[in-house]
Amino acid sequence: MSENYKFFQHKECEFFPCHKVKDEDKFNCLFCYCPLYFLEECGGNNSDFNGVKDCSNCMIPHSQNGYDYIFNKIVEKNREKTEKSKEDSADC
Repeated sequence: MSENYKFFQHKECEFFPCHKVKDEDKFNCLFCYCPLYFLEECGGNNSDFNGVKDCSNCMIPHSQNGYDYIFNKIVEKNREKTEKSKEDSADC
């Protein structure tokens, strides 16, 4: 099966690339805005700047394996939430 859906580039974007990289041909724009931004435990290289999450040093969404990492992290968080809901329901 093709994995073309895991990679996209928008070289005409005025921000391309939005991070400094060695090889622009491998820069993935699929997750221009990271879906993991709102997770405290996203696993990325981020810092806190006056209460605002700064992800400018994180390359996970733009990396070659970024799609798989993000997909698996979302599945993991959904699984945790489902398990917690089941536990909460059992306590009632």
